[in-house]
Amino acid sequence: MTGIVATILLAMAGIGAAFNLVAALLVRKPKPLAARQAWPSVTVLKPLHGLEPGLEAKLEGLFAHDYAGAVQIVFGTGHADDPALALARAVAARHPAAQVAFACDAPRIGANAKLSNLANMAPAIAHEIVVIADSDVAWMPDTLARVVNALEQPGVGMISCLHIGRGDAGFWSRVAAMDISYRYMPSVVLGQGLGLAKPVLGPTMALRAEVLAQIGGFAAFTAVLADDYELGRAVRATGLRSHVPDFFIVHGCTEQTLRALIRHELRWSVTIFRIDPAGFTGSVVTHATLLAVAAIAVGGAGPVALGVLGAALTARLAIKARIDRASGQSSGQLWLMPLRLILSGVVFLATFFVNKVDWRGAEFGVTRDGRLQIR
Repeated sequence: MTGIVATILLAMAGIGAAFNLVAALLVRKPKPLAARQAWPSVTVLKPLHGLEPGLEAKLEGLFAHDYAGAVQIVFGTGHADDPALALARAVAARHPAAQVAFACDAPRIGANAKLSNLANMAPAIAHEIVVIADSDVAWMPDTLARVVNALEQPGVGMISCLHIGRGDAGFWSRVAAMDISYRYMPSVVLGQGLGLAKPVLGPTMALRAEVLAQIGGFAAFTAVLADDYELGRAVRATGLRSHVPDFFIVHGCTEQTLRALIRHELRWSVTIFRIDPAGFTGSVVTHATLLAVAAIAVGGAGPVALGVLGAALTARLAIKARIDRASGQSSGQLWLMPLRLILSGVVFLATFFVNKVDWRGAEFGVTRDGRLQIR
């Protein structure tokens, strides 16, 4: 019996190693942005919630764009006394020529605080393209131009961005960043590259204002946990497609403790599980190194088992090398990889036993269809 279990585990690990290697090969450096004569006008929505590590630099980055068209920046919070709003006003004051608006202290209209905030910011939208940038993301100077250029490709109704994790709050935030960069992003690249998935990534998204109105605005999505997924699905229902281009933004991770890391990653994991239980369960093969180690623990360290383990480790190292090269930065050191692999496995297994999530200190139940219930 142990031999059968070990064989199954080895087969799964081998499949996972192959998937990870293909994912590594599909990761590429972004192509140079082509010059163009004119650029459409853009409204950037920046929903805020509290003072996060590095927030001031991320807000400054919004004003440091190399974008030739008209740009409006809208900052929004759920409460007028949120310190992030005061910081946004101070940063905006350094750029008096910029077109800036603020939205705050409006009533919450759903369990999803981010979408409620965006719905309350929406009346301030002044331009034809709407870009949503989470408070914890940082842009390169050419990011806005790349976002708009990708959105204007034929048939595209919504784009979202690959993101590299960056630890902004010490050790555990670096560990969290590695999961984004070296586990999650390769799966996104693989899923889209092989036509297995139509991913939409929440940290930075863009769509036309007319398309946003056509799908019911942000208010139509304030009760769901996976708002990015549901927005993308609604856009695709109009006959347009969602797309993730090949460039990276930076996602600043702020987890200061192991507990915060687990709670945050469980929210992501539960979100994916509720959307696609079968697909999430099948993603166990992407934990190839742990599967190979488990096979060795059950059936012994034979030549085949050691070969599969070596292949799994090689694929994982290839992913890190390719992601680091494509994004131009590293999310964490190699010596942290064993800890990161173990934590990813723990979060994966725990997902099957969780029916509630923590979001910015508030606890929510999650229904089978991915809707949030305030507790």
